[in-house]
Amino acid sequence: MKRSTSAVLLALAFVLSSGVELGKAPWTPHSGAEAQPTIPPPDPELSLRPDQIRLLRETLAAGSSQGFEEGEFLPAGLDRLLQSPDPARHAQGLALLTSETVRYAAALHRGRLSIGNFDNEWGMRPAPYDAKAAFDQALTQDRLQAWLDDLAPPYLGYQQLIAGLETYREIVSRGGWSAIGSGPVMKLGLDDPRTPALRARLAAEDPQSAKAFDQQTGAAPPGSDLLMFDPALDGAVKTFQTRHGLDATGVVDRSTLAALNVTAQVRVDQIKANMERWRWAPAVMPTDRVQVNIAAAIMTLFRGDAPVLSMRAIAGRTADHTPMLQSVIHSIVFNPPWNVPVTIAAKELWPKEAADPGYLAREDYVIIHTQDGGERLQQRAGPKSALGQIKFDFDNRYGVYLHDTPSHSVFGRESRLVSHGCVRLDQPKALALELLQENPGWTQDMIDSVIMAGDTKRVALNSPTAVLIFYWTAFAGPDGVMNFRSDVYGWDGELLQRIAAGASGKA
Repeated sequence: MKRSTSAVLLALAFVLSSGVELGKAPWTPHSGAEAQPTIPPPDPELSLRPDQIRLLRETLAAGSSQGFEEGEFLPAGLDRLLQSPDPARHAQGLALLTSETVRYAAALHRGRLSIGNFDNEWGMRPAPYDAKAAFDQALTQDRLQAWLDDLAPPYLGYQQLIAGLETYREIVSRGGWSAIGSGPVMKLGLDDPRTPALRARLAAEDPQSAKAFDQQTGAAPPGSDLLMFDPALDGAVKTFQTRHGLDATGVVDRSTLAALNVTAQVRVDQIKANMERWRWAPAVMPTDRVQVNIAAAIMTLFRGDAPVLSMRAIAGRTADHTPMLQSVIHSIVFNPPWNVPVTIAAKELWPKEAADPGYLAREDYVIIHTQDGGERLQQRAGPKSALGQIKFDFDNRYGVYLHDTPSHSVFGRESRLVSHGCVRLDQPKALALELLQENPGWTQDMIDSVIMAGDTKRVALNSPTAVLIFYWTAFAGPDGVMNFRSDVYGWDGELLQRIAAGASGKA
């Protein structure tokens, strides 16, 4: 898409790039009534006014709204200590209140996971943050409220998750929704005994579908067939499929049924995991950036913090994850050869050559002899190159990049996690043209001419552009309604488990 892309599509791409049932149940900390606090030694210099005590106490009590557990930062006995007429016990209460506030601030600003407990592929790491020093400064300057207000990620995507968390917690409190039994596919025009359950399931999550169903029921003549999969239900299923990254066919097949049967509590946990990852994002997002959501397989280019170009992408498959990271695109390579990673050559290409001699030559692979006496494979630039016609280079320890592809059929699918880890782009020429705006002479005709010449050419960008690769499995659409993607990498569940292990002292 170019700048003429509709605002609606760009807005959708923005939230997609802003992002299955989880394996194990996440850890739930003891509630405030059960926790046994470790009271830090009193600080004789610490003094808090009643209004400051009330502010901190209310902030900790509301921690669940930020995706934390109920009572996670509000230990038992805190109120008794704060209300005690005994000066020594009151001082203990102030010390405990302060230590919990600092812990809360660190968790909200940079996340609860220690850097040493990050998965290697979670290359998006939060900046260091001294919560105690920040608290002391805010207290000295009498600006506790402003400090607390600035702790959370300052992004719409995070704020929308707060609203989504409240919505899905409310659904859970009402009992969630019931699973729909297995059976043949359900689709328009067919009767099925599970149809009423399907209507109830969709209505439990989608107020618009619930309203449409109610209107339809009220207008239906007596004796109407409630088992019929009618147009209203077809439309509701398509809406559900779109919000969950499925092909909007209206057919309740195996994949749609699996998404329908993910529980409301799992959706709550998924939202909390994504809120945690938002805390790893830069405190100030680069206003000009290329942003990729792995889970949704969408790339968006921002200029002046506004989305101006979006396109479908292909990200790493389950066995070859695309890592989360932040870097800078510094150059573009036209007609790039592909230096095949040793692991891919060993697992895929050499076995194909052994089974079908001549395969490598037919696919334009050549053997490169290395200085240490070894050899590696390279695929020459050309129509068969796995990198297509364009590659976007940025420094990272994973050896991944954005690139073109000679095969575009996968872009037509909603599920597009099929690469070896790099990100393939549907419209790489459009992105190249945008990134080369500060390079004089680089018009669309120039790009086409260089590609047609067939020679490999690297062009350093006069204006390098930030690239951020996120993993958003829960995000709000342009209408504010929550969208979900399958946690295909298992990173939601793993993140919650690692937080749990750290909180229980097992990390």
